[in-house]
Amino acid sequence: MKKVKIIIERTNDGFSAYADNVEGIYAAGDTVTEVKRSVEEAISLLVTHNQPKHIPQILKGPYTLEYAFDVESLLAYYKGIFTNSALERLTGINQRLIQQYSSGSKKPREKQRKKIELALHGLGEELLSVRL
Repeated sequence: MKKVKIIIERTNDGFSAYADNVEGIYAAGDTVTEVKRSVEEAISLLVTHNQPKHIPQILKGPYTLEYAFDVESLLAYYKGIFTNSALERLTGINQRLIQQYSSGSKKPREKQRKKIELALHGLGEELLSVRL
């Protein structure tokens, strides 16, 4: 199935998003949930109000939306859920360095970014296996 890759970034007053692989899809909102709704609305408007020849091929037929964050935006979004201490335990990355990534004063190298991603995916898989 075709994937529309949406990049979500933190702004001074909320979040914004754009499609990485489709022209004309932009969104903004105070929260990530609002941005996701805005993305869906932008796609709907693009498909509804354009002639078929002007609709990107990827939006013709079934597709999925794949959301991606930059590290700074992800850490800011989940700040109320994950403390720097918890992220250090999950990733093995020093809290001070995590804080620098979160504030945007430092950008993680690819290896560090992958370490954060794998740790969060591992936690997600573990939580999916929990039964109460």
